[in-house]
Amino acid sequence: MYVYVPKKLATPAPILVAVHHCQGSAQQYSTESKYQPLADSKGFIIIYPNSRSSGGCFDVASTATLTHNGGGDSQTIINMVKYAAEKWGGDLNKTFVTGTSSGAMMTNVLVGAYPDVFKAGSVYSGVPDGCFFVSGSTATQDPPGWANACANGQLTKTAEQWGDLVRSYYPGYTGPRPRMQIWHGTSDNTLHYPNYQETLKEWSNVMGLTSSKNTANTPQSGYTQTIYGDGTATTAQLVGYSAQGVGHTVPIHESMDMAFFGL
Repeated sequence: MYVYVPKKLATPAPILVAVHHCQGSAQQYSTESKYQPLADSKGFIIIYPNSRSSGGCFDVASTATLTHNGGGDSQTIINMVKYAAEKWGGDLNKTFVTGTSSGAMMTNVLVGAYPDVFKAGSVYSGVPDGCFFVSGSTATQDPPGWANACANGQLTKTAEQWGDLVRSYYPGYTGPRPRMQIWHGTSDNTLHYPNYQETLKEWSNVMGLTSSKNTANTPQSGYTQTIYGDGTATTAQLVGYSAQGVGHTVPIHESMDMAFFGL
């Protein structure tokens, strides 16, 4: 874990968890993503988890990591959040998560298993929560389980089936669900593009959203914005961005993440 604590912290200080991709590291993602200057100006803490696997991928395949308080990488990250709150005065009511590729998959897992911890998430080129489940996969195996059908965009479910899967990871939870911002490129050949629509189906069901509206060339040429339910790009419960011709992964849009998180 690498934690960035700016010299001037807000009181209490919001917490952003930023999760790296496979073959990455906490330190590397801290320089690839440009959140630190924003933390300096806005006074929030950044936690960069570091994968324990030799290939740098996070476990999003085991029952342990997918389940609330089940252990695995997801609960390890939750413990980091609690540590930051205690040590630096982090605000557990303003905690957010984002990530790229494996980190995007972990973002969906964290939001699904720990909706009581996070207020919102931003997902760069991931797969739906639960899509990467591998039967028999354990939280400590190296490398973590890999689900080819999911990665290849061949695993499809109804919105309700996806929603039921998320709900099963924290049975009995009836509180609010984190807001979600989803990014995916149409030319992604690693975590293929059908995962974008499946992810939107999943969270729209979890949030009870049935209507959506598209806006072309937003926020830039070739990107199509989809807003579910009421609100704007910065206030809606669920917003998607489909990036025409973009591969793996969609570039991080840090300022838009800040706006979506309300930071």
